Amino acid sequence: MAEEQVQENEQSTGGYSGGGYGGRRYIARPKICQFCADKNITIDYKSSDMLRRFVTEEGKIRPRRQTGTCARHQRELASAVKRARHIALLPFVSERPTD
Repeated sequence: MAEEQVQENEQSTGGYSGGGYGGRRYIARPKICQFCADKNITIDYKSSDMLRRFVTEEGKIRPRRQTGTCARHQRELASAVKRARHIALLPFVSERPTD
């Protein structure tokens, strides 16, 4: 009996419904690695404008699930960001206003 109720509840919600409060549904779209799709783009620590897209405002490297890069290119991005930070092309942290 309990299994039937669980199955009915799963079917009635139709998947993730935003926490069960009737919110919008999250539909995951497949993300394609832009470096695999376009072979002309190279990951280089000197191209700070391109690397800034893969760093948050706090200065952290954005994860794969946000950027859509594959594992190989995510590793290359991480090392390029770290090199750019080391020679001061990218900041290690964001500048917070002093109180």
